[in-house]
Amino acid sequence: MDAPSPNKDEERPLGRTASRRLQAVDMMRGLVIALMAVDHASGEFNAGRVITDGAFLFKPGTPLPPAQFLTRWITHLCAPTFVFLAGTSLALSIPRRLRDGEAQLAIDRHLLTRGLVIAGFEVVPSYFWMPPGKYLLQVLYAIGTSFLFMIPLRRLPVPLLVALAAAILCFGEALTGVAGWGPPEKTPLVAALLLVPGPHGRFIVAYPTLYWLATMLLGYGLGAAIARGATPESFRKYLPAVALGLLSAFAIVRGTNGYGNMHLYRDGGSLVEWLHVSKYPPSISYVTLELGLAAAVLWFIGGVVARRPASERNPLLVLGRTPMFFYLLHIPLLALAATALGLAHRLGIGGSFGFAALVTLLLYPVCFFYGRFKSAHPRTVLDYL
Repeated sequence: MDAPSPNKDEERPLGRTASRRLQAVDMMRGLVIALMAVDHASGEFNAGRVITDGAFLFKPGTPLPPAQFLTRWITHLCAPTFVFLAGTSLALSIPRRLRDGEAQLAIDRHLLTRGLVIAGFEVVPSYFWMPPGKYLLQVLYAIGTSFLFMIPLRRLPVPLLVALAAAILCFGEALTGVAGWGPPEKTPLVAALLLVPGPHGRFIVAYPTLYWLATMLLGYGLGAAIARGATPESFRKYLPAVALGLLSAFAIVRGTNGYGNMHLYRDGGSLVEWLHVSKYPPSISYVTLELGLAAAVLWFIGGVVARRPASERNPLLVLGRTPMFFYLLHIPLLALAATALGLAHRLGIGGSFGFAALVTLLLYPVCFFYGRFKSAHPRTVLDYL
């Protein structure tokens, strides 16, 4: 499994390269992997780190230091991109498996196993980030449980799935009220797992499934279009319009400062206030902003790759093809380094970027050789890493 965006053994060639991948998509994964390393390095080393990304995490009037805020904010692109591209990859892999003669029930078992394994990998970050006996359910939980939902949902028409995704994102804020919006510890467990984040006994639910399932369904729609024969160039030409539409929706929702902001409202007109959107749980303003930016970045990367296909040693390409492997290694490395060096929560923003760059440089050759080894051994246990 290559997660946070799994199922990447399916893509078709790009341009004149022999690679069976959409290089722009893999490089987009690589970019957000690098950004993710910045956030996790900040969590280990940055004494001034701010996490104010949800109504339950932010007390109105709390200062938002621009440099610290933006260091955290640039990493908001990661989770939506991971989940969206996981849906894209899933839509590409299922037709290939069917063409190879795999039965529908076998595909269901594959999704079930893959989803449970992905969600189960949450024990790794929880071991290093949480007190003993506590478990943090975040992006791997969101992807894994969304895969379980995709077992029945993949049989529905793609337009219906996209409409379902839009409905979840548009009405999710209203549903949180019905589900028990309030102090997290009083939220019903089922509501927390699906809609409203919060602590429940041994578990802290940071990524309720339904919002991230909606993002996966949108990515599934893109993958279905590619699977039907769309080329990278044909879908790339629509990305500017998609980006403009999503960013315009963000401007409207954030500007009205009401519904769609998941109770995390602007307290002024500064850039920081405009960008201070709710990730926990994802608001309409958060999703439209991040997916709009992702569409714009993917359009740019696609243009670069179209002019000159990337080398197989390109760092973004290498990281983008081994994201779960990198994910499960970089967290222990950062946590152990912070403890061993006595620098846990004692540095600043520069230290966050420095250690993110260091762990990425250290893991790049490991990821490169692992990626080649995995490609030479398909359909093995390595699919889960």
